[in-house]
Amino acid sequence: MKHCDHNIQEAFQLVDRMLDLANKGDAEREDVGCGILYGVLRDSAYKVKKLAEKEKQAHIQKGWWKQKNH
Repeated sequence: MKHCDHNIQEAFQLVDRMLDLANKGDAEREDVGCGILYGVLRDSAYKVKKLAEKEKQAHIQKGWWKQKNH
């Protein structure tokens, strides 16, 4: 796997972690400020995921992407 593809794969892992933390934090929050924080974290995760998917597709089209998952 190319280094650039590996980095995209790591971005997907980061997105998963961001979403897990946003869900956990939202469930355990005790004030509105934390709700805003976890909402921003969730929104950011989805933006990163969208960008990573776009780059993954570009790498697939170039014939670089060798791994089938994520």
